[in-house]
Amino acid sequence: MRTVTITTEYIKLQDLLKLANLVETGGEAKERIQAGEVQVNGEPCTQRGKKIRPGDRVLFGGQELTARYAD
Repeated sequence: MRTVTITTEYIKLQDLLKLANLVETGGEAKERIQAGEVQVNGEPCTQRGKKIRPGDRVLFGGQELTARYAD
């Protein structure tokens, strides 16, 4: 599992995918999310603006991500 450090209360799902370098553009993130290729906490998610907070698990392209707050 990869951990992405955030400095805000949450990160939008599409921004998490970009920050983790799993997609190259916001447009690509939007397409993949809306195509149902992403799961959040074990459930398919088609909301690109879904708020991801520490403890949430995101599965995309065979990789699992989670967020954590910066120290």
